[in-house]
Amino acid sequence: MRRLPSHPFDPADDGDRLHEECGVFGVTGVAEAANFVALGLHALQHRGQEAGGIVSHDPELGFNSARRFGYVRDNFTKASLMETLPGPLAIGHVRYSTAGSKGNTQIRDVQPFFGEFSMGGCAIAHNGNITNAEALRRELIERGSIFQSSSDSECIIHLMARSIQRTLAERMKDALRRVEGAFSVVAMTRSKLIGVRDPLGVRPLVLGRIGDEAHVLSSETCALDIIGAEFVREIEPGEMVVISGSKIESTRPFGPAKSRFCIFEHVYFSRPDSILGGRSVYETRRQIGVELAREAPVDADLVCPVPDSGTPAAIGYSQESGIPYAMGIIRNQYMGRTFIEPTEQIRNMGVRLKLNVNRALIKGKRVILVDDSVVRGTTSRKIKEMIIDAGAAEVHFRIASPPTAWPCFYGVDTPERDKLLAATMSEEEMRDWIGVDSLRFISLDGLYRAVGEAGGRDANQPQYCDACFSGDYPVAPSDRIAHGFAMKAAE
Repeated sequence: MRRLPSHPFDPADDGDRLHEECGVFGVTGVAEAANFVALGLHALQHRGQEAGGIVSHDPELGFNSARRFGYVRDNFTKASLMETLPGPLAIGHVRYSTAGSKGNTQIRDVQPFFGEFSMGGCAIAHNGNITNAEALRRELIERGSIFQSSSDSECIIHLMARSIQRTLAERMKDALRRVEGAFSVVAMTRSKLIGVRDPLGVRPLVLGRIGDEAHVLSSETCALDIIGAEFVREIEPGEMVVISGSKIESTRPFGPAKSRFCIFEHVYFSRPDSILGGRSVYETRRQIGVELAREAPVDADLVCPVPDSGTPAAIGYSQESGIPYAMGIIRNQYMGRTFIEPTEQIRNMGVRLKLNVNRALIKGKRVILVDDSVVRGTTSRKIKEMIIDAGAAEVHFRIASPPTAWPCFYGVDTPERDKLLAATMSEEEMRDWIGVDSLRFISLDGLYRAVGEAGGRDANQPQYCDACFSGDYPVAPSDRIAHGFAMKAAE
């Protein structure tokens, strides 16, 4: 889902973090399914904090929907709202939108989207990005389609409307065969819950079960836990599942393709208590720290994570290096996004509103800071300044991902390439610009080893989508190329 406007002002986030666009969740076969969806979306809130939506279906009252800005807990916990979403079948969506277009968010852009077809209604929630959305949108508008939102995801509804297939599931297959890019889709008709992943399986989607009859589709396994659902399996790349009652029908709408799951899900996006590809995300991140310690050792007194995403890797680095692990930076868990106006004075405070240094621990120490990534580098500079101000003798950065040098077009909010620090500087230049004693990133091979590929990355046939590090895009970003984006030349 291509995001539009920005999230509310967060002084600790100046575009120097990568953000997943959204999370999807669906339930069928339970009373008050919307309540289950609200809980699932709450567990997926890390995938999108801008807005959320739920669509439900009741055999007597038909389809009902609610869309709201803000957190799930602030909206979909109110009985007065949830009572308007009855029925045993529901899907939901949380979204994140890009920074830099403040004030443009429209409620009409909040998913799930709904369409009424000759054979009944269908709601759809999409995680990912359609890389040929502009071309599809122009074509559909020229043929008479009237769009209600500026989201690329709405193209799927219009493509379904123009299909000549006789069932909604078949129309969805038709529509998705026209779509390029990355998509994990959760959809619903009056009686069916549908899940689809793109042929490369770039974005995640899993299947769960509640008891013997009820089923769940979710972006991550952590959202199954909150409703007491049992993890069954991942939806496979290129697979469509249609769930009707206790029956699950699986088909393959697309041609064969080798999986290219997003490796950054392992590094940062997914919650550490989720399971990806049969592996604990927490354990993978800890192993990234182990690999980092092997590749980039340094004499120091403490290993400190940049909260919270750097914590598992910092633990792994400490365990492998033998250097003590310590909470040198404390995160303020209650720093709201909109509690104060973004005046220039507040902007200058930067990350200090969100993070504070444990001065008694840091003073006089040689400190290794472990973070998940460096995007623009501005946050890294501010954190370094805080550590130095607290009296650290040395500051060494260790980054639990390779240098982010290429933008993502498959569902991640990434700055343009010329805004990415690693696209314009060498590692040594970045070290000097941030102003630390040393800076090292895990190698791409080291990252692959940490996610379970013992031989590292196969350059001829990469096992994951790692385009943000390598520039190797598994699906050409058609719309961006049309606007002059230069792909990396094949080596």
